[in-house]
Amino acid sequence: MFQKTSFTTLIVGVFIVYVLHTCWVMYGIVYTKPCEYPRSDKCISPYLASNPPLQLSIYTALRPNGEGGHSLIHREEAFDVHTRFERLINVSLPKKTRKNGTLYAMVFVHQPGMSPWQDPRQVHLVTQLTTYMLPKPPEVSLITGEDEPQQQQNPNMGADDKLDRPVSHWRSRLTLNVVAENFHFDREALPSDVHRYMKVFQSGRKMVYLPLLFIDQLSNRVKDLVEINSSTTELPLTISYDTIALGKLRFWIHMQDAVYSLQQFGFTEKDADEIKGIFVDTNLYFLALTFFVAAFHLLFDFLAFKNDISFWKQKKSMVGMSSKAVLWRCFSTIVIFLYLLDEQTSLLVLIPAGIGSLIEVWKVKKAFKIYFMWKGGKPTFLFGKSDESEKRTEEYDSLAMKYLSYLLYPLCVGGAVYALVFVKYKSWYSWLINSLVNGVYAFGFLFMLPQLFVNYKLKSVAHLPWKAFMYKAFNTFIDDVFAFIITMPTSHRLACFRDDAVFLIYLYQRWLYPVDKTRVNEYGVSYDEDPKKKIHKD
Repeated sequence: MFQKTSFTTLIVGVFIVYVLHTCWVMYGIVYTKPCEYPRSDKCISPYLASNPPLQLSIYTALRPNGEGGHSLIHREEAFDVHTRFERLINVSLPKKTRKNGTLYAMVFVHQPGMSPWQDPRQVHLVTQLTTYMLPKPPEVSLITGEDEPQQQQNPNMGADDKLDRPVSHWRSRLTLNVVAENFHFDREALPSDVHRYMKVFQSGRKMVYLPLLFIDQLSNRVKDLVEINSSTTELPLTISYDTIALGKLRFWIHMQDAVYSLQQFGFTEKDADEIKGIFVDTNLYFLALTFFVAAFHLLFDFLAFKNDISFWKQKKSMVGMSSKAVLWRCFSTIVIFLYLLDEQTSLLVLIPAGIGSLIEVWKVKKAFKIYFMWKGGKPTFLFGKSDESEKRTEEYDSLAMKYLSYLLYPLCVGGAVYALVFVKYKSWYSWLINSLVNGVYAFGFLFMLPQLFVNYKLKSVAHLPWKAFMYKAFNTFIDDVFAFIITMPTSHRLACFRDDAVFLIYLYQRWLYPVDKTRVNEYGVSYDEDPKKKIHKD
C-alpha cells in the first residue's frame, strides 16, 4: 500500500516541478541553436557579416502607417551598429497630438543615400511616443489651502473632467537595439519570436536576413512620462542606441509580450510599470535570482497561510496568547492595505496585503470568541467568556499595553499634527490614512511586544509552532530582498526590516527560556500528551 502523502509534500513537489520546468523554458529562450554548416543552403546568413554602410532615420507621424504625412526628426548618416550612442532632440508636436491625440515614431535602418520609403532592403519598426494615463491629483496644504505648482491645464476641460479623463502623456525615451553578432540561423529551426522581427531576401542560392531591429518598450517608465497640454509645442526626446545579444533579444520579446498580455487583462500602465522596473532596473543575473526568490516567496506565503489557518482553526483557548497583539495586527494590516490602495501601489504588493487583512479579521473573531448570528432579521454579535488561565494572560497583556501607550500615543498624535501643518495631501482622507500608516510603520513593532512581554512574565515560550513560524520568518527575509526590487512607498520598504528585529527577539527568548511543552502555546496546542508528568514552575 502507498503511504499517505501530506498536502504540504504534494505542494512542494509541484513547486519543484514548476521551477525545473521554468528553468528549462528559460534555457530554451536564451539559447538558440546555430546552423551547423553556415555555408549550406539550409542556413540564413546575416546581412551585417559584410559590414555594409547603413543609415538610421527616425520619423514622426499621426498614423502608424505614415499616411497623412510624416516628419524627419533625427538621422544618423554613418550608422555603425557596433557603436553605442545617445542623442537628445526636441520634437515638434502636431496640433492633433496637443489636443489629446497620439504620435508615432517610425524607425528605419536602410542604405545611405536612399529614401527609406524606396529602399527594398530597409527594416523598420513603429512605436508610440505617447500613451494615455489619468493625471496625478494635485496635493494641497489642508491648513492653508495652498496648492502644489501644477502644469498648465487644458482650458477645454474642467478640473474634475481632467482628473477623471485619461490624457496624453509624452514618452521621453526611445531605446533602440540591433543584434550585431554574426549568427547563422537554421532555416528549419527558426525561433518564432525572432521570425516576426526578421526580414530576408534571396542572394544567389542563400537566404540573407537584414539587421534585427528592436525597440525596447520595457525602458518606457511612468516616471519618465510628461503630460501634454494644448500649449506644449515641442518636447525633448532622448534617443538611446546599443547592441543587444540574441539571447537577451528573445528574452526581452517574451517579457514585452507578457506585459502587454497583463494590460489586456486589466492591468493599468502603472501596474505594468512595476513589472517593467523589475526587468529594466536590475542586473540580468540579479533578475534570475529575483525569479527564484519570487517563486520561493509564493511557496512560503501559501504554506504560512495554510499552517496559520490550520493552527487558528484548532485553537480553543487564548492562554499564553496576547489578544491585544492579535487585534493590533488586524488593525495595522487593514490600515496598510488602505494606504497602499490610496497610493495606487502595484498589484504585486496590494493583493497579498488584502488577503492578509481578511485572515487577520478572522483571527480576531477567533481570539475574542465572537459569534455572529441573525435574530429577527438583525445581525447579533455574541462574545464568549474567558477562563482563569486566559484572564491571567490578559492581565500581563493589559500591563504591557499600558506601558506602550505612554510612548506610542504622544508620538502618533505629534506626527499627525506635524504632517498636517508641513506636508501636502490630496484630501483629508489621504492625511488620515497616511498618519495612521506612519504610526503603524514607525511604531507598529511596539505592538508586537505584548506577546514577547507575556512570554517574559511566564518565563516560557512553550513549543513554538515552528512550521508556520519558520515559513513567516523565511518570508520576512525574502521581503527584505523585494524591498530593493519592487517599487513601493519608502515607509513600507523600511517596515520590511522591522520584522527582522522581532524575529531575532523570538529566537533569543527561545534560547533564554526552557521549552515547556505542557504550557498551551499561542495556537492553543499542548505538545505533551501527559501534562501531569511535567509540572511547570512559574
